[in-house]
Amino acid sequence: MRFHCIVFLTLCCLCSCAKKTPTPATSSAETPEVSLEEQNAVFSYALQNYLDEAQISGAVTAVASADKTLALEAFGLADIQGQRSMRKDSVFWIASMTKPITAMGVMMLVEEKKLNLDDPIEKYLPVFKGQKLLQAKTLVSPKRPITIRDLLTHTSGLAGASPTAANQPVDTLPLEKMVEFYAQQPLVSEPGTKWAYSNNGMNTLGRLIEVVSGQSYADFLQARFFTPLGMSHTSFWPDAEDQARLAKPYRRENDHLVEATNFRFSTPLDNRQRTPLPAGGLFSNARDLIKLYQMILRGGESHGHRYLAASTLQLMTSNQLGDMPKVSFAPGMQMGLGFHLVHEPTGVTESLSPGSYGHGGAYGTQAWLDPVKQRIYLLLIQRVDLPNSDGSEIRRDFQKTALESFGK
Repeated sequence: MRFHCIVFLTLCCLCSCAKKTPTPATSSAETPEVSLEEQNAVFSYALQNYLDEAQISGAVTAVASADKTLALEAFGLADIQGQRSMRKDSVFWIASMTKPITAMGVMMLVEEKKLNLDDPIEKYLPVFKGQKLLQAKTLVSPKRPITIRDLLTHTSGLAGASPTAANQPVDTLPLEKMVEFYAQQPLVSEPGTKWAYSNNGMNTLGRLIEVVSGQSYADFLQARFFTPLGMSHTSFWPDAEDQARLAKPYRRENDHLVEATNFRFSTPLDNRQRTPLPAGGLFSNARDLIKLYQMILRGGESHGHRYLAASTLQLMTSNQLGDMPKVSFAPGMQMGLGFHLVHEPTGVTESLSPGSYGHGGAYGTQAWLDPVKQRIYLLLIQRVDLPNSDGSEIRRDFQKTALESFGK
């Protein structure tokens, strides 16, 4: 009931703003646009209860079409102790939202015929040759080796163990050394038979990009995506300017928010000795991410630059695993190549069309693209201890309000 009242008040607020601001006359066939300033109440109203209950310190929210930002709003605080307000250009650790970008990098190399999806990973990374499967406490040879497709769909069977490092932070180990460690661990399931979310698999794909392209993983992404798209605030190593805009991460303690110690990385954050993690190392802001997702929604093209073929993105956002059970982190989901897919909208995904796709991040960041409505829904928060960031009520209420306000 409270939610519907909030939506009603929001719509009233928008109508009031429209009366105060004269707009040019339009024909009955035209739909007058509402300015971004007039929409600043939409999500702050809809998510106000999460601020009141100290579920979040603040948020940046955005809704966009393939060629226009329809709403961009910042509310609450980026830093509670310093009383620093959230801004539209606030920077967030987007964590696993890095994964689809890594996947698109791999698919660029597939398009260039430097890779094949069903190639065994050992063809490019020989360290995986002879990897064993742990079965009934016995090491046996798997029925087949891991393929690139397996890594993109989280069905590789790789173990989740992480390497350790003597006398240095673990996150400064180069990707090559990390991947050598993954290859030395026994598989926990036959490749291609079971979905199990795998950071190690995505990091392996980052190393694959390095070997095949001849560039470092970070340089590849910079040259192929960030520079041509104008994503100037997206980096594995946010500089001093972007660190000053960082939304701080928080956890709940005794019904209030307490600042978390870090972003799971060694500091300083701009230390380029820290490994750029393909599974979740990126920092970014809303405006940068809108540019990326608009390119995707336009079928791989932006401002005359072709990034990926439309057919490649269609493949990436199509079900790759058939009826495999327990896929993704919410009911009714399927798996593409690096993207999670909405098959049957239900629960947290009820406001998305079948065929919508996207990815979330560990601290509650969410980006979902609806190809039916031609909408991008972007939610940026920094909550460390959400039980399931993909299944949070915060995301559900945001997407519901976005659909009601901008979905048609």
